[in-house]
Amino acid sequence: MGRSVAKSIGLCCACLCLGSAGAAAQGNRRVLEEIVARVNNEIISRSELERSRATLRNEVQQDCPRCTPAELEERLAPLEKNLLRDLIDNLLLIQRAKDLGVNVDTEIVRRMDEIRLQNNIASMEDLEQQVRASGMDYEDFRSNIRNELYRQEVMRREVGSRIIPDKSEIQKYYDEHLQQFDRPEQVYVREILVNTEGKSDAEKPPLQRRAEELLARVKSGEDFGELAKRFSDGSTAKAGGELGMFQRGQLAPVLELAVFQLNRNEVTAVIPIQTGFLILQVMEHYVAGQQPLEKVENEITNRLYSEKMRPALRVYLDMMRDESYIDVKPGYVDTAGVPSRPIEEIPAAPQSNASGGDGRRLLLFGR
Repeated sequence: MGRSVAKSIGLCCACLCLGSAGAAAQGNRRVLEEIVARVNNEIISRSELERSRATLRNEVQQDCPRCTPAELEERLAPLEKNLLRDLIDNLLLIQRAKDLGVNVDTEIVRRMDEIRLQNNIASMEDLEQQVRASGMDYEDFRSNIRNELYRQEVMRREVGSRIIPDKSEIQKYYDEHLQQFDRPEQVYVREILVNTEGKSDAEKPPLQRRAEELLARVKSGEDFGELAKRFSDGSTAKAGGELGMFQRGQLAPVLELAVFQLNRNEVTAVIPIQTGFLILQVMEHYVAGQQPLEKVENEITNRLYSEKMRPALRVYLDMMRDESYIDVKPGYVDTAGVPSRPIEEIPAAPQSNASGGDGRRLLLFGR
């Protein structure tokens, strides 16, 4: 269960683990942690970087279970080189959220309850017990969720809100890509799958009820894509359940019958299939021929938004870096280009006997 809870929040543990592999005993004085980067008044430790690397490797293996070791390394290489850059970027976004006074307390409760439901856990108390049983600190678990919500909110406010394509951009894209919108009858669909593979007949009714509950949440107005990301057992979950575009004859008959009678944003009933219980939503239903602009406007908007978001976010992060104090230890690479500073070992401040001081010290750099 521990791995599934960790997967639900999509984050590695961000706490500072003292006494890790980087710690070295030195008589009655010892180094607690190696600091890889300093970002304003916070640090990124070597153990945090290593946890991020392990989490990334695990995710790549899950996404490509049949990959050979060589293929895995090929996929990992471009991602691993940006690990430190991404940790610095994420910390800057979290710090910015705090500066803006972003409050995500209500959303944390909602997100944790979704994790509880996704893992079929009876209560929040049971969730806490299972998190601790998995070896994770519960407060770190909550903090990871908080930090992810901080990042999302800053990106939405500070970047996403400024790059919404206007009507003239959408019209221009449509006029320049008319051939893309001359189509046969098609449906663009996404899915939520509740998996029943390996389950006995006695175990299936609760899973069907779970699917029915998710369908009810969609019909009550919750976003299908967000529910798919958090609750779908399908391989498309990370992409919000998106399956793609289908013409008649490309889907199984029972699915084709269900979706081709639906209009945009409508959903099917829960459909029993061999591997579980399936809910499909028709994001668009295109009649044959040239699609009018109003039919493809959302598609164009999303495409233009995606094209703009990545470079706009990079510009925003670079701006924050210019306004921040960032040092990176020599030997580690920040691909956003922060220069390294000399490392210097500085004893920790003296502690009184009453506090149990043990002469610990940190490896610091770039004073």
